[in-house]
Amino acid sequence: MANPVQEHYQKYPYPHYPLIASVRRCDTYALNLEALWTRFNRALPPSEANKILIAGCGTFAPYPWAVANPNVPITALDLSERSLRRARWHCLLHGRRNVAYRCGDLADQETIDEKFGLIDSFGVLHHLENPLAGLKMLERRLVSGGILRVMLYSRYARQEEESIRRAFRFIGVDSPQNARRLLQRAAPGSRLANYLAASDEPVTVSGLADALLHPCVQTYRIDELLEMIVQTGLELLMFAHRGACEDPMEEIERLKIMEKDHRSPGNFVLYLGKNVKQADSSSDSMIMLNPCLESSVSRFKFGTVMIHQRIGIENPQLTYRDRSFLRLFATPVRRSELSRDMAAKVALYKRLFFLSEYS
Repeated sequence: MANPVQEHYQKYPYPHYPLIASVRRCDTYALNLEALWTRFNRALPPSEANKILIAGCGTFAPYPWAVANPNVPITALDLSERSLRRARWHCLLHGRRNVAYRCGDLADQETIDEKFGLIDSFGVLHHLENPLAGLKMLERRLVSGGILRVMLYSRYARQEEESIRRAFRFIGVDSPQNARRLLQRAAPGSRLANYLAASDEPVTVSGLADALLHPCVQTYRIDELLEMIVQTGLELLMFAHRGACEDPMEEIERLKIMEKDHRSPGNFVLYLGKNVKQADSSSDSMIMLNPCLESSVSRFKFGTVMIHQRIGIENPQLTYRDRSFLRLFATPVRRSELSRDMAAKVALYKRLFFLSEYS
């Protein structure tokens, strides 16, 4: 029996970025395996954790992940051969050769039988018929201490797209061309016209198809999402959507208050862990620079460096003074050697993922 989601992405590989599109390594800092493992386990990753799975990689994700982790084996899994082919070309064009490509369904036990220290499934689970079964399958593919990043649609962040998508399905709109024609003919001030003006997705054929013509979409309120997580052996580590509170319990309460008014800060982005062993700071622990920032804090660079927002909070520009401070940790520094002022700055940069601490 044909898989409608697979057929969709065979027709409309997503996202559509030019093959020449590149990213700076410093902007991939939140994708670095060593920094993420250290953040949540307070230890450097063991050898068995030194593998990454991108579960539902699309056409682009393998490239920035490979930039962030040039020495880590990466498996890129996707239902669509066309998406994988474009992802492969993007990596090869930019000299990234540490990625293995696998066509298959993440919910299929036989697709991948190995385990990983870090799994990314960004914008994927909500396109499964059974997202919970998919989440449990990803859990089984994590080593102990492993980390899973997911993005799932929020009920209230997606309400405009979902109302349009359901209407299009009801009236039989099944091509991006017909969908675009209806959007462009919409009366000013109408829901369709407002969506066209506010969203970037309709700019490309694949973006429009993914947003408004997808055959399988699930959306969640925060309670529904938490209930799904409870049914696995995973624990919530951190929310990473825009404006998220650092404490996940505080963020849950904030989301519940917003949802009472049918509002949302955006789709849910969160990190989940399997048997992570977080520990308190100690005088013997070491502070190290995020490996992706090494070139950005080089003494040979001048002016400011802008690090793009990647974890839901606003990141500062790295001035010369910032880089001088971060450069101190290019070689790990023992916490006991920090002054009180340095320790306060370290706490800030740890929150931003610029620095990590491990025992």
